[in-house]
Amino acid sequence: MPVGPQKLVRFAECWLGSWLGPTTFDASSGSLVLAPRGAGPAQTMAGTVFGGFTDSHVHLGLIDGTKLPGAGIAAVDDLGWIPDVARDWSRIPGMPAIRFAGAFLTAPGGYPSDRSWAPGGYPSDRSWAPGGSVVEIGSPQQAVDAVAAQRGAGASFVKIALNSVAGPVLDDDTLRAIVTAAHARGVTAVAHAEGPGQTRRAFDAGVDRLAHAPFSEALPDSLLSAMAGRMSWVSTLDIHRGGSNAEAAMDNVRRFALLGGDVRYGTDLGNGALPAGINPRELGALAECTVDLVRAITPEPSSDFGPRFSYAPGLPTDRDDLAAWLATSFVLGTSDLEETLS
Repeated sequence: MPVGPQKLVRFAECWLGSWLGPTTFDASSGSLVLAPRGAGPAQTMAGTVFGGFTDSHVHLGLIDGTKLPGAGIAAVDDLGWIPDVARDWSRIPGMPAIRFAGAFLTAPGGYPSDRSWAPGGYPSDRSWAPGGSVVEIGSPQQAVDAVAAQRGAGASFVKIALNSVAGPVLDDDTLRAIVTAAHARGVTAVAHAEGPGQTRRAFDAGVDRLAHAPFSEALPDSLLSAMAGRMSWVSTLDIHRGGSNAEAAMDNVRRFALLGGDVRYGTDLGNGALPAGINPRELGALAECTVDLVRAITPEPSSDFGPRFSYAPGLPTDRDDLAAWLATSFVLGTSDLEETLS
């Protein structure tokens, strides 16, 4: 949309790090930008506006990502795929905003190398990681090279596999080398930590984020307190529903959140039968853990909401109904506002 006279829109409610009440934005620049006080008359929207809702753990290679904006998700963090494929996803019309990790970085023979298939082959019921989506690393120098390759493809994260249940894991020196190389290139280090002791290893190595809330064991309060000071967790609680890991995952999240830990809404979308969009079961599980749902799903609030933002019809309800209400949200753009308000 070309820049011209102010096009002011007033929403009945707005969340911008806190609930602001009726709030006016200027949409004339093609982005939704907070308008100054007294900006003038505005057209009105009866619902609630948020910065774009984010699913912080998806696998776009296993789903149709174009379905997500219509179901409330404006942005995603893809945590593992072929880097040369991932960097082209943003060119597909209808996709959400995308940040990606590129390939899974793992030990020789480590998870998910046992779930991959060769280029030109075919996946089986067990295999889901295509050739080129896994890099096996056997030394600190290989770690540096692998991080450089992911960053060169445009990755915002590196995804480290520490799954001792499924196979060998990286040694301490190589793990630290991945994290150090990531930080040197301005990249966030994300780890899938599974198996006794792997969460502590990730933290001790300087990993910034866990791709899953820890589910293999109950973590001691002392470790949770230290982690809350500098690490974020992606929730992915719904993938455990009805399983043996659900109780440990919920208990760890509850205690981590009470200590002030940063919990991000994420679903591991592509892993099993999960809804393509906002998952009310994931939000409900987070609510049970006393996590602030809006902060979890809108992790980086900004007064410039950009060209696309999340919108929920009506106004926020009490906490018991908040998950269901948020699940009614959808993504709007400034061009949609013109049609809605015309």
